[in-house]
Amino acid sequence: MQTAINPTTGEVIQTYPDHTPEQVQQIIAQSHECFLKWRRISIPERSAALKKVHAVIMANKAKYGRIISEEMGKTLKEAVTEVEKCASAANYFAENGLKLLADEHIVTEYSKSYVSFQPLGIIFGVMPWNFPFWQVLRFALPSLMAGNVGILKHASNTPACALAIESIFKEAGLPEHAFRSLLIPGSRVEEVISNPKIVAVTLTGSTPAGKSVAALSGKYLKKTVLELGGSDAYLILEDADIDHAIKTIAASRMLNCGQSCVSAKRLIVHESLKERFERGIVEIFSKQTIGNPLDEATNVGPMSRADLRDELHEQVQRSIAAGAKCLLGGKVPEGKGAFYPLTVLSDVKKGTPAYMEEMFGPVAVIIPAKDELDAITIGNDSVFGLGGAVFSKDVARAERIAREWMESGACFVNMMVRSDPRMPFGGIKESGYGRELSAYGMREFVNIKTIIVA
Repeated sequence: MQTAINPTTGEVIQTYPDHTPEQVQQIIAQSHECFLKWRRISIPERSAALKKVHAVIMANKAKYGRIISEEMGKTLKEAVTEVEKCASAANYFAENGLKLLADEHIVTEYSKSYVSFQPLGIIFGVMPWNFPFWQVLRFALPSLMAGNVGILKHASNTPACALAIESIFKEAGLPEHAFRSLLIPGSRVEEVISNPKIVAVTLTGSTPAGKSVAALSGKYLKKTVLELGGSDAYLILEDADIDHAIKTIAASRMLNCGQSCVSAKRLIVHESLKERFERGIVEIFSKQTIGNPLDEATNVGPMSRADLRDELHEQVQRSIAAGAKCLLGGKVPEGKGAFYPLTVLSDVKKGTPAYMEEMFGPVAVIIPAKDELDAITIGNDSVFGLGGAVFSKDVARAERIAREWMESGACFVNMMVRSDPRMPFGGIKESGYGRELSAYGMREFVNIKTIIVA
């Protein structure tokens, strides 16, 4: 049973029955039959289909935004922005699919030699709740553009989002089984991966979830792409525009109530700027309105689930016990809902939970650094490697650090980390492997086929 619980009130929105094992296998069989037809559709025809997807999303963005807010708690404004980003991605892959999938000719002694990118089949996506539309669409859109079809196992607390996404493709006129949602618990993922008609698996989620799916995929020899946890280091060097850094980092940390893999999590500040940085973050956080995400006056909604809020609070308490200073927040509010206050921890030292673990919620972790080398060393002192950022008025210096020294799949200079359909997205170390988005992401799930003519 999939149960959607409103994190603002704690009340059950609706329950949905799980698909039976027989229904799961039937859906996989139907999707495979659809693939055999969809792969023969020309790329321009697929582009036209994705243009219709864009139109459907934009026409219904208010409705989809409300579903997101009610199921997982982000503000309505943020939810609608997420939906609009999905529409822009549909437009991007529709307009660029032909170029991204074009044959690549290579000069050899043969009369003709080139690389062709051909679809594989059913791509199985295991997706999280924190960006319940964007995480799904960013794997589905390039996969469908490439001629694959998709099957989704969404987070169990966002079933309405899963079904709404399925309906988008049907309403846009794609074949009925080009994209299907399975309502099953995580414990039943193996029955999907084990089916021979599933050719690849993509997962966005926690590192333990990624390791579990990677093990299952290895058992059945399925290609995988994993986008896992992150504890992004933001380096604020001694010559940074401190006001810009504070404003940017605060916005990153508050986005989606701090529940983003690429949120600014470890704030590594040169010791000469530490006190000013602390004051600035506390000041901004103190002015925010936390409340009902459907209220236009609300800046920060609840966390997605009460159990996740409680886990975060336990991390905060263990960090304080280990010597971190709590400058703001750090207490579970009374009343209904999975709310947690914007919290600032400072003087966080190596070995404390806030230093070593991912803090998936609205907690800013401030770590002082002596100099550039110390900041880089602390930034890389993590099992994670998803994103990162460097703040400095010397852009060439910051870019050099970002390019050559930061151990992450992406590093931004003087701005917050974010995903973009035009650029590859993914991590290294325990943040996963493989890439999503752009040509790199599209080519993760195609047959990169060598063609040579004598």
